Amino acid sequence: MNSIAFARTRAVYDLNEVQGALDRSRGRSPELEAFYERMLETGAERFVTTPSSVDALDPLFEECPNFDDVLDDLKRYLRLSHAGDKGFNVMPILLLGGPGVGKTHFAKRLARVLQTDCELISMNALSAGFVITGSSASWRGAKCGKVAERLVRGQYANPVIVLDEVEKASGSSQSDPLAALYQLLEPETASAFRDEFIDVDIDASQIFWVLTANSLDGIPHPLLNRMAIYDVPSPTPDQAAGIAQRMYGGLLKELNLAGFDPLLGDVVLDQLAGVSPRDLRKTLLDGLGYAVADGRAHVRAQDIRLKPTPGKGRIGF
Repeated sequence: MNSIAFARTRAVYDLNEVQGALDRSRGRSPELEAFYERMLETGAERFVTTPSSVDALDPLFEECPNFDDVLDDLKRYLRLSHAGDKGFNVMPILLLGGPGVGKTHFAKRLARVLQTDCELISMNALSAGFVITGSSASWRGAKCGKVAERLVRGQYANPVIVLDEVEKASGSSQSDPLAALYQLLEPETASAFRDEFIDVDIDASQIFWVLTANSLDGIPHPLLNRMAIYDVPSPTPDQAAGIAQRMYGGLLKELNLAGFDPLLGDVVLDQLAGVSPRDLRKTLLDGLGYAVADGRAHVRAQDIRLKPTPGKGRIGF
């Protein structure tokens, strides 16, 4: 992993404001008091990371070859940040593509390259905005939202926050789970984001937002206008084979299986053609396990045992 050349710090809240909020909350909510005390104890400074080299994203071109359009733009923006000696802060991105093309995997790998935290929020069953924005401390069982919790408890001011399957978020007229995003996806307004639980301004302007969706249906146009939208295709057969070979090689190193064949055969790769990126690692692990149990140092096609999803065709490689 690349070393960090830039690891500036940035205050994500005002300690005096937190102290004032703590004084006002005395005797009202032990949970809220404890949260304020934690904020004071950890301090307001968080790291803002920038990859040390403009080549930091290059490994992802090989690992996630069907994301080259996204990576081309991100590399260009990274080069700009180096030229101006500024942080790597780009507009929110929406990864649009069918299930199994690797959208969530890509977002997690991107966070690793940026050497920052990653917070995954599944929007599939999200029925209330308080999961993102927090709930009022006056409510029973109230707590802060995912955004404030990540910025307060984490080390970084620029975590990657992934909103997975954003088109499936549902809510009522009183509780729109997407409403907070109008503020959070704009750096100017995100710098004074107020979680309902802690009721203190939080600087969320450095967050790298990655949203994923299977379609644009259900996503409001004003929200789409705040994002760069990328259509992510399924990997081509050649790309899929390359992904499988690289993951297989990584597993051999990870498991110290030095005596195994270094490459998968074409028949095995054909078997893996129906496996989505999210299932590929487990499928390969299982295949290696079957090979070891059989006393072999190579994976055969019969070691790749696929589990079909009822009622659905596989979408992926």
